[in-house]
Amino acid sequence: MSATRSVVITCAGIGSRLGLGSTKALININGKSLIAWQLELLKDVDDVRVVIGFQASDIVREVRKYRNDVVFVYNHNYFTTKTGYSFFLGARDGNEYAIELDGDLLIHPDDMSFLLKQDGEWAAYADKRSNDAIYCDVDTRNGDIISFSGRNGKFEWTGPCCVRKDRLCPNKENVFNQLDPYLPMKGYKIRACDIDTYEDYQKALMFINGW
Repeated sequence: MSATRSVVITCAGIGSRLGLGSTKALININGKSLIAWQLELLKDVDDVRVVIGFQASDIVREVRKYRNDVVFVYNHNYFTTKTGYSFFLGARDGNEYAIELDGDLLIHPDDMSFLLKQDGEWAAYADKRSNDAIYCDVDTRNGDIISFSGRNGKFEWTGPCCVRKDRLCPNKENVFNQLDPYLPMKGYKIRACDIDTYEDYQKALMFINGW
């Protein structure tokens, strides 16, 4: 991966909709924490930044089982902010481009490898899978993402995305709100599973078994 990019994992939130009493980064997926699965996908990335808030010390302890060079960034306002703000915090002292990876997202290894090789700015999307999704519409001529919606769309917005860090602002909303002003944006369809609810968690277990 280019040295001009950092990867920011945003996992500061509480994960209350999941109902497992744990931040999503630490939930058990087939014997391994979710963030362990993500770190495995990023083993060849030099600059990884993890944004933490809820259960911060537990996440630090878990991450350090796998690598000691991760930069931890605190979102002290994790109760009142969302992933877009965590992305801003994690990216601002990193490299020119920042790749955002939600702390509740599983991505097929082949697709993550593909994304890490792409230049410039882009965003990823997937077939509809989650119960509580944000949708996106895609231009069928070139694969560009042209809009986001909480109601309907042809595909599900999952991320990751890659953006120049100077495009990010300290808003308190989600990552897709950070991208909205810059649409259309180059899009790549991937195989991914976003874990928001317990039913999503069950789907994630089946998703990994199919790798």
